Amino acid sequence: MPATSQYLFLDFEFTMPETKMEPKGFFPEIIEVGLVVVVNDEICDQFSSYVKPTRFPVLTNRCKSFLNITQEQINQGMSFHELVALLCKYDRSCPSTVVTWGSMDMKVLKENCKAANLPFPFTGEHRDLAMEYKLFFGNKNHTGLRKAIQEYGNEGVGKAHCALDDAFTTYNIFRLVENDKKYLMKTKPPTIGERIDLTQLRKKFAL
Repeated sequence: MPATSQYLFLDFEFTMPETKMEPKGFFPEIIEVGLVVVVNDEICDQFSSYVKPTRFPVLTNRCKSFLNITQEQINQGMSFHELVALLCKYDRSCPSTVVTWGSMDMKVLKENCKAANLPFPFTGEHRDLAMEYKLFFGNKNHTGLRKAIQEYGNEGVGKAHCALDDAFTTYNIFRLVENDKKYLMKTKPPTIGERIDLTQLRKKFAL
């Protein structure tokens, strides 16, 4: 990793509808953010916060139950405008690569920015680690975040569906996959010289 670049390991949690029909016109909004900033393979910053949804400010019972979250926690969160400004600040500090588990985080962020008439905060590369994991191991289907770390013999950080814990877990899987990639690159087929003992071969033909 170049000294002047950083990785932003990002995870969001979103609002959820009660049913397919309720509430009417529903679309997911970011209600929690977890961010881990890594420079030169070292964690240099982290951030987490609840975020107040704008279009559908009242959480559904399904959302509160699934995420184990309360309306009071969300009401005390930062605004979406503040979130976008914060992400812009991290992105502009130096060239950034955003890493998420899956494509949904960036998709919802883009949709929320469009709905709020705000610019998308990231200007650099985005890496979908779930897709990279799928391709690297030749899996037919996407693997869940917690299952992926367990397949490496480890456990996820903290609890599932906590944005910061999931961001840290994404970072841990990233390190494991990157190390495997480096190992495979080093494991090259032996050269002819390595396969044949040239000393013995010279002795044979010297006779």
